[in-house]
Amino acid sequence: MAFKLRSIDVTATGREIVRDTDLAGSAIIIGRSADCDIHLPDLALEARHARATLLEGGRVEIRALGTLGFSVDGTDTLHAEIDPQIGAELGFATYRITIAREDGDVLLTVRKSASIGGDLEEKQGFSLAGVLPSKRWISWGFALVILLAFLAVPIISHATRDVAARQKVIGDKAWSTGELSLAHHSLENSCESCHVDAFVSVRDETCKSCHKTIHDHADRDKLLAAHGRQPLGTRFLYSVGGIFGKEGQDSCSDCHTEHEGPVELQAENQQFCADCHADLKSNLAGTALGNASDFGKVHPQFSAAIVTDPQTKTIKQVSLDSTPREDNGLTFPHKLHLDPKGGVARMAANIGDEHGYGSDGMQCKDCHHATKDGVRFVKVDMERDCEACHSLSFDEVGGQFRKLHHGDVDKIIAELNSADISRPLPNPRRRPGLYADGPYQFSFSAPVWQGLQWRTALSPRGVCGECHRPDFEDGKPGVLPVTLQTRYFHDGWFDHGPHKQEKCATCHLADASTANTDLLLPGVKDCRTCHLGEDAKAPKTPSTCAMCHGYHTPGQGVLSQLENKKTARTIKKKTTKAS
Repeated sequence: MAFKLRSIDVTATGREIVRDTDLAGSAIIIGRSADCDIHLPDLALEARHARATLLEGGRVEIRALGTLGFSVDGTDTLHAEIDPQIGAELGFATYRITIAREDGDVLLTVRKSASIGGDLEEKQGFSLAGVLPSKRWISWGFALVILLAFLAVPIISHATRDVAARQKVIGDKAWSTGELSLAHHSLENSCESCHVDAFVSVRDETCKSCHKTIHDHADRDKLLAAHGRQPLGTRFLYSVGGIFGKEGQDSCSDCHTEHEGPVELQAENQQFCADCHADLKSNLAGTALGNASDFGKVHPQFSAAIVTDPQTKTIKQVSLDSTPREDNGLTFPHKLHLDPKGGVARMAANIGDEHGYGSDGMQCKDCHHATKDGVRFVKVDMERDCEACHSLSFDEVGGQFRKLHHGDVDKIIAELNSADISRPLPNPRRRPGLYADGPYQFSFSAPVWQGLQWRTALSPRGVCGECHRPDFEDGKPGVLPVTLQTRYFHDGWFDHGPHKQEKCATCHLADASTANTDLLLPGVKDCRTCHLGEDAKAPKTPSTCAMCHGYHTPGQGVLSQLENKKTARTIKKKTTKAS
């Protein structure tokens, strides 16, 4: 099988001259150059324009050698495979090459068309285009129809409608770019609720007329400074938007785009936050916040709000990198209570049926109870969570046990001073743990002088002193107040619900904690064992900023409050200098 070339030339009188030539080789070159196997003298072609190659099975491959292609049955391409048995017509500028099979060879018939457009001019005289108005007249006609139907009619309808009857404006849907979101769907027929002034962008004060409790993410000056210097194109676009009343960067409409259809508000992607927070240290001088752009790569260590002085209830925001110690006023070793072989475990096993404790000792759930929504945990309550083991009974009268009033030292002193404590309680419970082997009643032993019993109770080995620290202020007996934190990260949140499959000890090393001052909080490194940034791949969990942080969430944390004060002066100086 080989190539056979058939050239058809047309004389001035219209007579065709046909020449057949056998081409050697399984590949031939088509182009403008005279040394090509098929010479097509047309300046629109490259010197070596394409190669035709015989393939196994009798097919022919046509491949362009440059950037200019060719057409196959009217379709432009750079490469094609053709079955000669079916045939095809190739177009090279003003030349047409027909591929067919003849006597087992591939026949290439080359013919030059009259022009690129052929006899288009002649055909147009008999087409619909030949009798219609010109495109210019048609364009002007359509423009007039659009103005009448979509501008004049709505204006006239708006001017003549009965507002009291709540008549709709005819054709106003044509001016809407789409349906409203689900949150604003009730305003579909009340455009003026948001669009107060004609041809003016929705203003922030219009949004805040309904969303009264929504506030800025931060001070407006700080937001603008955090963006850094914007590219020239971005600044130009905002300046153009300002002509039409758009308030500029960080306005409500800059993030919340409406008329996107009946969808719920979606959390922004990671880049939305990274635009400012990726280089916050440089753009916002004096900030206490660290740079953050991807939780798995760039994120500062967590900062927890801890109690540092129980007397004044002072709370400080401290980075977990500094291994902070908390002082909430209690004396409570977790390890002692969670030791499966200790005295606490034995006592829990003995009274388990009555209080729901397991036979293998105390568990976290015995004292820490989740909130109804499962997000966090309620504060530990003495009467509910501790008294099963730490009894406050101190006297028996008529078969009834008297209990100390927990939380009121004055009442405790009065009760102990008035009690007949010379009689021990029947069958007193033995104390748990390694503190002592004697009866629990010993804290209320018979006094040698008035006041000894409550002093004993407030001592480090007494019923109160076991968990509380005595505080004799101005000679008045008492204990340090207790301040229990239920939320350490005020500028972020953590939902325990989705983490139910994990054990408490996975994140909180309570079974190794010997002091109440230990801060049993996981750090960034611990969270990264499961959570990485937005582009994380399985088995890691993709975690965007919105998973733990909100945008309009008020800054409740100490760090947020300090941040507002710390950077205010810096921002003011920058603004004054720029003006």
